[in-house]
Amino acid sequence: MSGKHLGPQVRPADTAAIAQAAALVVAGEPVALPTETVYGLAARADLPLAVAAIYAAKGRPSFNPLIVHVADLAQAETLAVFDERARLLAAKFWPGALTIVLPLKAGARIAPAVTAGLPTIALRCPAHPVMRAVLAATGLPLAAPSANRSGAVSPSSAAHVAASLAGRIDLVLDGGECDAGLESTIIALRADGSWEQLRPGPITREQVAALLGPATSGRSDAGIEAPGQMASHYSPGKPVRLNAAAAEADEFLLGFGPLAGQYNLSPSGDLTEAAARLYAGLHHAAAAVQPRIAIAGLPETGLGAAINDRLRRAAA
Repeated sequence: MSGKHLGPQVRPADTAAIAQAAALVVAGEPVALPTETVYGLAARADLPLAVAAIYAAKGRPSFNPLIVHVADLAQAETLAVFDERARLLAAKFWPGALTIVLPLKAGARIAPAVTAGLPTIALRCPAHPVMRAVLAATGLPLAAPSANRSGAVSPSSAAHVAASLAGRIDLVLDGGECDAGLESTIIALRADGSWEQLRPGPITREQVAALLGPATSGRSDAGIEAPGQMASHYSPGKPVRLNAAAAEADEFLLGFGPLAGQYNLSPSGDLTEAAARLYAGLHHAAAAVQPRIAIAGLPETGLGAAINDRLRRAAA
């Protein structure tokens, strides 16, 4: 592993670039690449030094576990203990923006840092063709958190990655803007038959409940079980004021619907569009001359719950 990065080199995600990325990953180097949610920083999940390189590039706390991306259900079942509920979720939402937290399978070839010492593992089968191509080319499960400095705004474009991780990684595969623009929904399946949403995302709580029945409430005694649970996260590096009806003189306003602002997450008030544009908006706000950020109120319904979850953490 090189340990010295002059890049990153940003390459369009064509066949040659995917082969280069796969070779780097097999050699233990992390590479940034698009998924349907946000850009991920992917490394082989079975090699401790490769996983350590993710933590080093991101400056990420080692108590925060990583999501492991798999090519299909068969590969997932080599890593975790699946029950009928897990197979139901996988059949309905994989490939896609759902991460399932399950018991780690005995003997699974996973570096200990991936699970942060927990007896569970977070698994996702992604839908994005570039991520799927790299999974296929390597034949390996890939640990892949968002491709940005830890705690900062997540990247929804290759340019965001290059700015955040300059000098820390060698390669970014450019697959354009991410479709969903929000990290995956994380669902934990409990041994007692209950389930819990650990992180809201593009797959709503209601969609999961339609398959599994009502969720349990959050457990106050649980620590960090999955990514995105830290109280302060997705920070643009400036004070953030939520549910703003107008901007004050020193604020950059992220608007929604009729409240335009300097950057409107969705002029039509569409939550899917707002989710896709959220991180780009926060990057714009972070780069603006105004020292503070104001954000218009968004409804808590449907995808709005996931957007507001990210905004509350950004403001923490």
